[in-house]
Parts: sequence; C-alpha cells; structure tokens
Amino acid sequence: MKLSARNVIPGTVTAVTRGQTTAQVKIDIGGGNTVTASITVEAVDDLVLKPGDRVSAIIKASEIIVGK
Repeated sequence: MKLSARNVIPGTVTAVTRGQTTAQVKIDIGGGNTVTASITVEAVDDLVLKPGDRVSAIIKASEIIVGK
C-alpha cells in the first residue's frame, strides 16, 4: 500500500475500547510512547483489530497546533 502521508509510525496495538459508534485504539510506538486513534467501530471490525496486532499510525494533517 502506498500513501501520500509522510508521517507513518509503526507500532503494536495495546488496547481497543469500543463505544457505540467509535473506538479508541491505543498503539505502542516504542520508547514508552503511545498514540491513541479514534476510529469507527466499523473500521475496527473491517481491520479485525486486536491487541498484539502490528499496525501503522498514519498521521496526515494540514495544521499543527502547539499550546503551552
């Protein structure tokens, strides 16, 4: 699969928490860091996501906001 996104971070799913319509997917990206993705429950089912799966967090954004 080729993507236009440049921010592709490999990791391992550590948890999938399902809600009514969306799910929170926690991905261990190494170095003690975790990324949490909010995706549809349908996407979780389509990808058959479960803890232990090797995945990539793909980040594509036109804007980054920094706060302090």
